[in-house]
Parts: sequence; structure tokens; C-alpha cells
Amino acid sequence: MKLDKNHTPHHQQNAAPTAVLPAPPAPAAANPAPGNFVPSADEVARKAYFTYVNQGSQSGHEVQHWLQAESELIKERNLTRAHGYHNPT
Repeated sequence: MKLDKNHTPHHQQNAAPTAVLPAPPAPAAANPAPGNFVPSADEVARKAYFTYVNQGSQSGHEVQHWLQAESELIKERNLTRAHGYHNPT
């Protein structure tokens, strides 16, 4: 086996990396149908947290807060789309 000046086997110098990278996410549709909107988990979590705090920070209602926040975000999105206030970017 031939070694170069850095004592690296010559056949390994030009070897391609073998790391497997995940596929990039598919691009979002430019103008999704109004009924297909799903708020991000971060948006829902933020809104649910504010509901939790505004209702006295009592535990045990996490699912209700989450579902309420998700529903409100979808309603808000549908209202803005219906009135032309939605920025499609």
C-alpha cells in the first residue's frame, strides 16, 4: 500500500464520505387549499400556553388547551383567507 506524505493510505485520500443524510423536506405548495391548513406545533404550543396561563395555570387540561388553540388558529387562518388578508409567502 502506498502512503502519501501525511501517511494516509493513497486509496483513502479521495474516498467519498459515507455519511447518509436525510432527504430534504418536500417543498410546500405555493397556494394550498383553504381546508388543508395545519398550524405548526410551535404556533399551537404558544397559543395553548397562553390559554393555560390565562386560565390560572392549572394542570390537567393540556389536551383541551392544545385542541382549542389548534381550532382557533385554523379559524383565524380561514377568516384571513376569506377576507384576503393572508400573505401567501
